[in-house]
Amino acid sequence: MESISVFEIIKLGIGPSSSHTMGPWQASRMFLNELRDQHLMVGVIEIYCELFGSLAKTGIGHGTDIAVIMGLSDEDFNSIDTDKISEKIQAIEIDQCINISPHKTIPFSKAQHLLFKKNESLPFHPNGMLFRAKIVDQQDYIQHFYSVGGGFVVKEYEQLQKTKVKTQYPCHSAQDLLDNCKKLNLKISELVLLNERAWRSEAETKQQALFLWNEIKLCIFRGVNKSGILPGGLLVRRRAHDINKRLLNGQKFDTVDQWIEGIRNGDHSFATVNKWVSVFALAVNEENASFGRIITAPTNGASGVIPAVLMYAFCFIPHFGEEEIVRFIVTAGEIGTFYKKRATISAAMGGCQAEIGVSSSMAAAGLTEALGGTREQVLQAAEIAMEHHLGMTCDPVGGLVQIPCIERNSMGAMKAITACNIALESDSSVARISLDNIIQTMWQTALDMNTKYKETSEGGLAKISVNVSEC
Repeated sequence: MESISVFEIIKLGIGPSSSHTMGPWQASRMFLNELRDQHLMVGVIEIYCELFGSLAKTGIGHGTDIAVIMGLSDEDFNSIDTDKISEKIQAIEIDQCINISPHKTIPFSKAQHLLFKKNESLPFHPNGMLFRAKIVDQQDYIQHFYSVGGGFVVKEYEQLQKTKVKTQYPCHSAQDLLDNCKKLNLKISELVLLNERAWRSEAETKQQALFLWNEIKLCIFRGVNKSGILPGGLLVRRRAHDINKRLLNGQKFDTVDQWIEGIRNGDHSFATVNKWVSVFALAVNEENASFGRIITAPTNGASGVIPAVLMYAFCFIPHFGEEEIVRFIVTAGEIGTFYKKRATISAAMGGCQAEIGVSSSMAAAGLTEALGGTREQVLQAAEIAMEHHLGMTCDPVGGLVQIPCIERNSMGAMKAITACNIALESDSSVARISLDNIIQTMWQTALDMNTKYKETSEGGLAKISVNVSEC
């Protein structure tokens, strides 16, 4: 089994969906790279993209069409100015052409070249894509890609051909992690830092964790400073801005550090802290719903949980500094790898338990590790958080990552904090259910779940008629 870096699970991303936005965006650029590698780019006269399964059914709401167009424009979602995306899309629609390289422009009509096959699926994965390039005097160049969750993109059977990374102490299950930690007498975060040396130095791993923390702070700060209606037609109103304003009694802050200090100097009652956790989560996911830059952890639909829990700890738990932040992030990321390897982090495969459930499990483990919990308590916290998300469906209204997705991040953050508190007050050596048990159960639940509850907008809340104001 391939080892996965924690920074493949927690990484910089763009909204609104890791599987339906980041994945197709990445696949589009991968297709362009293949054309370059095969020396076919100069002869390309048209490119078609066909979307299947969940990508077709909820793609418009998730911005899949925009993602494919931006990817075929060879834009990088890690560096693009997100405020310019609408302008770029509008220019392509007006000009009816697309620049697939600095020296190559081809005709492009969204209606003609981007096809949503809502009644068809590809067998390998629900999030399938077919790209076809018409080339002068040659056969069409065709390639299939699959967006398998968390921004990961693969080709069918590609994993069989891929060179696998092996860490010094491979951990492909929670039991592996526990056994290695006991053998080496290490904390979970210490073992993770050791294994991450397969990709980079320990200093670089810590630097990357703190980079992600800075991006989290900036994302939340952007979210609480924006008001108005989210895009997409549901007329969902941003709430983080107004709640933030009320909690701070109208105070305004120019920088994120000043804002955090304002929160720390304010009321620390249970009710107020509870509201702040919701504000942090809402702010991130309102940014996500607006094609904003966020941290994918492990997906975009669940991108608010880990930031909310981490910001809660930073603002309200004494002596929670950079060391604790690094321990939190690497531990949370490691727990996410177990779900990726042994179950799924794709809502199209497993429902929302695979997104909010996994992120809550990751956050619970990270917080418990950062607060000095034992190895067993860390794993128990992760288990408790997932246990109470089992069976959660993915039923986005209108195919948008808004209802119920935004509020679910707040609830997932609350459950993570609760799971951490329970674990820290428990004798985890006598826990009846292990994290490995719960991951196996989650995967079996995913297999048993009716397809209409897996990010198709064909079941659950997605079938309810919603007022244009808010649900």
